[in-house]
Amino acid sequence: MTTKILRNALLLALLPTTVAQAQDVPRTFPPAAPSARDSATTIPDRQTFANPSVLGQGPSKGLIVRYERMPEFKVSTAAQVVGLSAYNGAATKDARISVKAYIPAVNHPHLKVIVGLSYEREEFKFSQLNQDNELINNIEDKGLKSTAMQLAVIRPVDAVHWYLARVKGELAGDYTSGELTKKDYLRVSAEAFYGWKRSPRFSWGLGFQYGYTFGRLSFYPALIYNRTFSDRWGVEALFPARVLLRYNASPTSIFYTGYGVDGLNYIVHLRDPLVRRTEAGLPDPTKTPLQTLELRQIELKYRLRYERELLSFLWLGAETGYRYNYAFDAFDRTNADREKIISSTFAGTPYFSLELFLVPPRKLMEKAGVRR
Repeated sequence: MTTKILRNALLLALLPTTVAQAQDVPRTFPPAAPSARDSATTIPDRQTFANPSVLGQGPSKGLIVRYERMPEFKVSTAAQVVGLSAYNGAATKDARISVKAYIPAVNHPHLKVIVGLSYEREEFKFSQLNQDNELINNIEDKGLKSTAMQLAVIRPVDAVHWYLARVKGELAGDYTSGELTKKDYLRVSAEAFYGWKRSPRFSWGLGFQYGYTFGRLSFYPALIYNRTFSDRWGVEALFPARVLLRYNASPTSIFYTGYGVDGLNYIVHLRDPLVRRTEAGLPDPTKTPLQTLELRQIELKYRLRYERELLSFLWLGAETGYRYNYAFDAFDRTNADREKIISSTFAGTPYFSLELFLVPPRKLMEKAGVRR
C-alpha cells in the first residue's frame, strides 16, 4: 500500500502541464497527470475530455535547468537624446541560466491547475568598456534577473472543446534584495485560448496574449496549432511567437527545427543619475533626472534542437542556431514622454544551450495507461 501511494505521488509531482507561452522555453501540452478520461489515453468505454496535447509530443517537464551562451559579437549604441555618448565595441560575454519548475495544484479530468516558478539570469561583459556610456556601463557585470510565478488553468469542456488560461507575475531587472520593490520591477502578462481537439493527433485553438514578447507591453491575437502528421513528423506552434517542426527519431529521441521570438523587458538602475539636456547642452528643467532605464530586448532565433532520454526520469536537451537581435533599446520610464534614450545594434550570432529536465518515469506512465 505504501509503495503504491509513493508511486502515485511521484507520478503526480512529475507531470505538470507545460503551458503555451511566448516567454518560456517549454513548448508541449501534455496533461498535468495521466487520466483515463483524457483524450490522449487509449482506455475505451470512458468519457473523454479534450486537452491541447497530441500524440507524439515530448514528455512533460517538471524541473528544468538550462544554460545558454553566445560567442563574442559586435555591439554599437547610438544616443537618441542630447548629451549622451555612443559605443562601438563587442560583447565578450552574453550568458543566460534559468531554473523552472511546474507543479500541479489541481489535477482532475475536467480541470487542471498548474503553478509555475522560475528564476532566470543574464550577464554581459564588453570589450573597450566606455565608462561614459549610460547603457553599457550600467549592464556590465550586472545580473539582469527575472523571478516569476505563474498560474495556468486547463479546462476541458467535453471530448472536443477546451479552454486554456495563464497569468504570470515577475520581477525583472538588475535588482538586489535591498532594492526589490513591486513598483519598480513588477511585470504582469496573461493569455487565454479556446480550442478544439479534432483527434488524438490534432488540436488547435484561438486566443490572445498580453505581454512583452515584442519588447513592450502589448496585446495581440495568437494561434495554438499542434498536429502529428505521421509516426515521425509533427508541428507545434504558438503563432506568431513560435513555430517548430518535430521529428520523432524514436520514443527516446526527438529533433526540432523552426523559429522563436523572445521578448525581454528589464528595469536597470543607473549608477549615476542621467540628466536630460536641451540642445544648448543645459539641464532640461522640464525633465526629471533618470534613476532607472527600461531596457526592451527583442530577438529572433532560428533553432535546431535535440532531446534525448538519459534515464527513465531524466532527459537532455541540446540546442543551437542563429540569433538575430531586433532591438536592445533603453527608454525613459520616468517622464511622461517615455522617450527612447539609447538604441543599440547587436550583430547576429550563433548560440548554443544545454538543458536537463525531469520527466515522469516511463514505467509509471505505462502503468497509468498513458503513451508518450
